This record gives sequence, C-alpha cells and structure tokens, in this order.
Amino acid sequence: MKIAIVYNRESQAVINLFGIPNKEKYGMDTINRVKAALVEKNHQVRTFEGDKNIIHNLETFMPKVLSGERPGLVFNLSYGIQGKGRYMHIPGILEMLGIPYIGSSPETHAIALDKVITKMILLQRGIPTPKFAVIETPDEPLREALKYPLIVKPKSEAVSFGLRIVYNDEELKAGVKNIYDEFQAPTLVEEYIDGREVNVGLLGNNPVVALPPLELVFKDGEKIYTYEDKTSRKTLSRVESVCPADIDETLTKKVQDLAVRTFKALGCYDSARVDFRIDKEGNPYVLEVNSMASLGAHASYVQAANTVGLSYNKLIQKIIDVASERYFGPSINTIDETPSALRNEVFSFITQNRDRSEQELKSWMNLLTFSDDPVSKQAFIRRLDLRLKKLGVKQTSAYTDGKSHWFYQSPKGYKNGVIFVIPIDIPGLRTSYPVPFRKEPERLYGEGIASSRAGLVSVLKALDALSHVEQLSETPFGIFVYGDEGQGMRYSGSALKRLSGIADKFFIMHPSYNENKIVHQRRGALKLNVIVEGHPVRVGSNGKMPNPMKFFLDKISNIETITQNHSKLALSVQDINTNRYSVLMPHRITATIYITYLDATSARSAEIALRNAFKTSNRHLKTYVETLENRPPMIQNPNSKALSDALQSISASMGHTLESESTLLPSPAGVISTDKAVVCGLAPGSKKLFTSEESINRTEWVQKTLLITEYLMQLKQQ
Repeated sequence: MKIAIVYNRESQAVINLFGIPNKEKYGMDTINRVKAALVEKNHQVRTFEGDKNIIHNLETFMPKVLSGERPGLVFNLSYGIQGKGRYMHIPGILEMLGIPYIGSSPETHAIALDKVITKMILLQRGIPTPKFAVIETPDEPLREALKYPLIVKPKSEAVSFGLRIVYNDEELKAGVKNIYDEFQAPTLVEEYIDGREVNVGLLGNNPVVALPPLELVFKDGEKIYTYEDKTSRKTLSRVESVCPADIDETLTKKVQDLAVRTFKALGCYDSARVDFRIDKEGNPYVLEVNSMASLGAHASYVQAANTVGLSYNKLIQKIIDVASERYFGPSINTIDETPSALRNEVFSFITQNRDRSEQELKSWMNLLTFSDDPVSKQAFIRRLDLRLKKLGVKQTSAYTDGKSHWFYQSPKGYKNGVIFVIPIDIPGLRTSYPVPFRKEPERLYGEGIASSRAGLVSVLKALDALSHVEQLSETPFGIFVYGDEGQGMRYSGSALKRLSGIADKFFIMHPSYNENKIVHQRRGALKLNVIVEGHPVRVGSNGKMPNPMKFFLDKISNIETITQNHSKLALSVQDINTNRYSVLMPHRITATIYITYLDATSARSAEIALRNAFKTSNRHLKTYVETLENRPPMIQNPNSKALSDALQSISASMGHTLESESTLLPSPAGVISTDKAVVCGLAPGSKKLFTSEESINRTEWVQKTLLITEYLMQLKQQ
C-alpha cells in the first residue's frame, strides 16, 4: 500500500503567517521510526510536510485510483502550522481530496481540542469530569462556585500548554493573563482533583480496545504533568510512568469502560488517549481526550501498547490495519485459486506497483533509440533480452533479422495466441537534446513516452503480473519488436507480413489519438520525394533561363487540389529544402509530400496526378518524383471487430469506458493480412505525439495494462 506520512515540523509554506503558531511538533526520530515500521511491511512510504504544497505532493504520489483499486492512505502526524482547530486542517484537506487517513475526522479533532465542548458532551453522556468554568479575559471575575485549588489551561490547546495550579484569586488572575497573552484564548478553569493521574490508550473501532491504564507517579513537586515535564530530559527524575497502573481490577475496568465511552461519545477513530484523575475515594474523572495520542518512543500510549505485546513496529502496523478495515473492510488472507481470485490478485499486483512501473518506464526512456541510430537499438535489444529471459520469454530466429526487427515467444509458443507489435525507435530527426521523463499529478511526460515506451512497459508489466500468479508459462503469445517505425517499416514490414500468415490475432502497441480509446481504422500513408533542378539564376533576372524556385512554387500551389475530403484522401507538404550558390536563386529544390488515404485506388490516382503535375518539357529543368514510403491503411474486418468487442467487454467488466476510433496516422496494422484480427491503439492515448511535450495519462496507462493482462488470462483459459 502507498502510505504518505504527513507531519508538521520545519515548513511554514502558507500564503500568510497569520494567527497562533503551532508549538506542537514531532521530532524527526519519531517520523523516521514510523517510516521504518511501515517500510518493514513492504509499504511504499513517502514523507511530506503538511503545508500548502500537500495537495500537489499527494496527487503526484497517490494518483487517481481506478474502479476497484484500493487507494493509498495517509499516516497523519500533522498538528497543523497555525490558527485554530489546527488538528483538523490536514484531515479536512484529505476529506476534500478523497484520501483515506488514520485517526479521527476533522470534527472530532475540533471537539477534542476544545476542552469546554468536550466536557459538555461528557456531562451530557453521564461521564464524570471535574467542575469547570470559562474565563474570557484576565479582568473577568470567576462567577461559578469552584473550590480552590484550581487548574487553569487554554480552552483549545494540547500537550499541557499553559497548565498550572492556582490557589487563590491573585494566582488565578495571573494564570488567566498568562494564557490570554500567550494564546489569545479563553481560559478553562476546573477544580483540581487531588489524587492519582492515569491515562488509557484506545485502539481500534469495532471493537474499541482499551489498553492497560498507565499511571503518572509524581515523585516531587506539584502533581500535574506540565508541558515542561513532557519536553524536559529531567522528567524521569520527577515523573515516573507505571504500566499497568497499580490499581485494582475493578477500578481498572471502570476507567477502561469510561475511556471507551468517551472515545465513542466524541466520535474518535482508530486511536486516542483519555486522561483521568482518580480522587482519594477512587472516583475517576475524565480530564481531556487526546485525539492524536503521541507516538514518540517514550510516550504513554506507546508504553501501554508495549505492555500488551505490541512492539513499536507492530503498533504502527496495527493502526494501519484498523484504519484500513474502517475504510475497506476486513482483509482476507486465505489462499484462493479460483479465476476471480487470480484476477483480483493480478489487479492488486499491477495497481499496487504503480511506482515501480513508472520507475521502469523512466529507465527505458533513458535509453534513447532513434530510427537512424543502430548502436542504441542494439543496446536496447540486449537489455530487452535480459528482461524477457527472466520471465522465460526468449528471442527466436524466426522473424528476426537482428537489425530492424526481433521476435520473442512464450514457453507455450504463440500459435492460437496474440502477437504484440511494439516499436522501439523514436521517429523524427534529432534537432536538440532529448526531453527527459517527468511526472505530474495526472500525466507522465517525455520524448517517445507514448510513441514507443509506454506500450512496451504495459506488455512487460502484464507479463510480470501473469508470472506473479504463475499463469505465464501456459499463456500463448509472441512479441514482435521493430526499430524502423521512423523509416516507414522499410525493413521490418515484410517480416511482419509473413508472420501474419501464421498468427491470427495482433495487438498493435501504438498510442490511440484520444484517451480511453482503441483504434479500429487507420489511414495509409504515401510519402513522396519531389526534386526540381535547374540552372542558377540571379535575383530579379528577366532572362530566358527558367527559375527553378518559381516553377516549384507554381506547381506546389496547385497540388492541394488533389486532396479529396469526401474519400478521406489528404495531401500536404512536409519539408522543403533548397540548394543555391552565394546570392543566386536556388538551383535545386527538394520537397517531401505526404498523402494519407483509405482507398488504395484513390491513392494511386493522387500519386499519378502529382507526378504529372511536376512533368516539364523545358530542357533547362529536370524533375524527379520518387516514392519513399507506402504504408497500407488499416481497415476493420469481422475478425478485428470481434476482437475489439471482446476488449471493450473486458474493459466494461472492470468499470472502465473503452471506445473505438479511427485516426489519420498509419501503423503496422496496415501491413498485416486483411483477414486477421487486429486491434491498434493498445498503448495509452497521447497528447502532442512526436513532440518534446509528448505525454500520457497515468491512470489510463494502468487501465490498458490491466486490459492486456485480463485478455491474456482469458486467452490462457480458452
């Protein structure tokens, strides 16, 4: 599980520093101990300051969950930065964000911090608490008939801030003034109970378990536990903690029952501590409720847990367990090998390893493989060989040339299975430094992330999941990777065509154009190179020698008439390059012209029209038109429709919406025999494809990985 530890320590990252600053903080030793306890149980743990950046940090660490996925959880150690009701600030934000967290709700923290409201609720429920009054300002007299000595403390503070005993009116006024000056808050005045002080820790929700009472034994001085006692290293010389408290069984049960009643009366969750004074007649009185009991190594709550056999690490995990049960229900630890149980295990494996998947994606993106770089592609394949061999998937010589394309198959083989077609090269010309991987709350960015890497890692993580549930070796599939996508599959296309003569199902790991889509139709693409050559002429020359640039511009301005929107045929100029001498006009013009189409006959007619447009009878001009690429279109057939419908049905069963679309860009799907079942767009949809700002949606990427995994599991069962 992903667990974020949120605390307040050093950061003052707020819009304005305004109001009463928080003095209550956890030390880094405690924060690190909590983290170590969680890491020991294999949780993914990060620590964050509870400041204005917390929403962005949590959104990045805990992205939006999928349907059926268990979200991460916050281990809340945050006492707030400033202002009133500071315990409730982080829980309130977490409620808004929809992130589960340990501990009580915002309203319970607000009530527990307000000692007056707490006492009013206790009295209403018949729970004994010392008589009390509230004094708003130092000049206000005490109107209630309370007997000295009295206790004074801030109405809405914790950890005994401002706590003292007063014995007369003068000391009372001084104590109220001290609290008013330091906290700008009213003072709670209550009768001092001369007796023993115990506290009871509580753990759980249904049922709420009361830990053994712990007694604070005062060796000298006043019998109150002040803030100075809690923070001083000399505390042990004055106050000793004894657990279990030296009280009889009847009194033990009485304070434990009162503690549980108090816990429920205030609506606490997961853990808390209730503080008592027991008078000389053995009558317990609730002093206050700490809705965020300290988890410091020597805190009374931790000592009480140790008494019942909960070590520090076990206590931290127990708190996680009771909070998780409150949100998600009881965990089931029995082993179940039914198909539904295996699917649940696969789902958990993929969703709970998002961070590892994103880290692997980043590592593959650090290994750049451009279409014209054979060295980097060989390095990529060596690494892929090692990665797949660990899963028992090995490269085969069939459909492998070792330069432009490579083929792998599962131990079960690939017949009657599905073939994954995955590009490993990043199309385009290298004109600048590559843009590195980066992560934002909803999206992942980086050059080639959608066009190449996300689809590859989706397949790898799907195979990891099948291996995790021991289903991989019996699942038929093949993996065809190729490195000439940027060259129009000039070298790998024929091998894929041959492979489609044997295999029946193909998943093309290209990105869809939109999110939550798969692709049933893609246009073909015809790329032509046009060259116009002539003699160099001077700028502004009126001679008889033809100007190659003028000729080219005249022709190029008319060729867009070849575009046929009604038949989905489009023509555009991609590049124009010129060669010239000094200040003369260009004598050579080279242009790349791109034609996309669905109908091959229309494309052939457009090519003929283009060639005719550039023909010339002028002996001083030469023109050439050559075909660079011709990638067939993808047209859906009944087999492909059935495969697409199956994927959409699987997606719907997982609570995801998956629709089908058509796109302009070609893919390997057009190479495959027209009677085969082919679905394209199995990689996540991309924004700004083939640019430096290429990105994918983090959630959709996981959804498509789950989709692939579930299809493979069903394939194995057929």
